[in-house]
Amino acid sequence: MVKITVAGATGRMGSRITALLKEYEGLRLTGAFEKKGHKDVGKDIGSLVGIGEIGIRLEDALENVIDDSDVIIDFTHTNSSIEHLRIAAAKGKAMVIGTTGFSKDDIKEIEALCKNIPCVLAPNMSVGVNLLLKVLQDVARVLGDDYDIEIIEVHHRLKKDAPSGTALKMAQVVAAAINRNLDEVAVYARKGMIGERTKKEIGIQTVRAGDIVGEHTVLFGGLGERIEITHKASSRDTFARGALRAVLWLSGKPAGLYDMQDVLGLK
Repeated sequence: MVKITVAGATGRMGSRITALLKEYEGLRLTGAFEKKGHKDVGKDIGSLVGIGEIGIRLEDALENVIDDSDVIIDFTHTNSSIEHLRIAAAKGKAMVIGTTGFSKDDIKEIEALCKNIPCVLAPNMSVGVNLLLKVLQDVARVLGDDYDIEIIEVHHRLKKDAPSGTALKMAQVVAAAINRNLDEVAVYARKGMIGERTKKEIGIQTVRAGDIVGEHTVLFGGLGERIEITHKASSRDTFARGALRAVLWLSGKPAGLYDMQDVLGLK
């Protein structure tokens, strides 16, 4: 039995992970926490996420619950996730992290910390999105420089980072497939008299509106035709179930930094 603690357990993602855990054999919720001062600290987490009382109260720090945990699932914020990873690494506890918006320096620290523990880090835990990343790699390689590449991502109005981690991952995948340095060719906004589109650029455009869970389209535009590959998420449950699948896969794995491509056997 794998014992799970959920960070940000009453948030948009944390609450769904907490609620869905009961459906999975081999997984057991043993801890849930929020930031200090949260209004629901001390209450039963089952009641807070709509599954009825389960005898586990919401804590206000990872330190309060980590000793009775095997894996911590974290979909919080960059600073919080890294602090939780530091604690987990010191305690020898595995992690699954779905937080987005990490800087290059953040990733370096994450890689160093994961020399001590196994961790799955992915900007998108959806099985469909991760299969799409594999497809995009093959499509980009075949089409090469003859097609312009644009990525459009759409999310709810409360999302804090832009572009989304998924859009950036898609851009990284297609750039690598056609031997381009994304830092040199990415274009994140266009306005005014910008001149003709350059042959090498990869556009990454952001839309924020309403309660949209997440939509990503990669457009390959050629002369006389275009190819559009789209993924639309209608429920956060798809990300929550992907995270729980990652937990099951992570059990018994050696220390190291993994992603959903590893979990799904797509590498």
